[in-house]
Amino acid sequence: MLEKTTRVNFLYDFYHALLTPKQRNYMALYYLDDLSLGEIAESYDVSRQAVYDNIKRTELMLEEYEEKLELLEKYQRRQQLLETLRQQIAEEKDQKTVLGTIDRIEELD
Repeated sequence: MLEKTTRVNFLYDFYHALLTPKQRNYMALYYLDDLSLGEIAESYDVSRQAVYDNIKRTELMLEEYEEKLELLEKYQRRQQLLETLRQQIAEEKDQKTVLGTIDRIEELD
């Protein structure tokens, strides 16, 4: 569950500008502020089911955006390569190896 929440939070960070204000509000309240469906429903004067449906639809939209744009995937690969680079520098790898890792990072963009 925590892994899913972390993934949705990352997707929200990357794609929140593509959501409607209502979608942004529901997602922020549910995932960032940790409000329950009932609490959100009460503050918007809608049913708990309406909030649930909106959040589930929005999660699917975020996954579709990621499938097409791959911003999260590229970010994660970039972070892995930067960690590899840190390790190579700490281990004093030869310059060619370090430059190769830098080239791989540049290829992501």
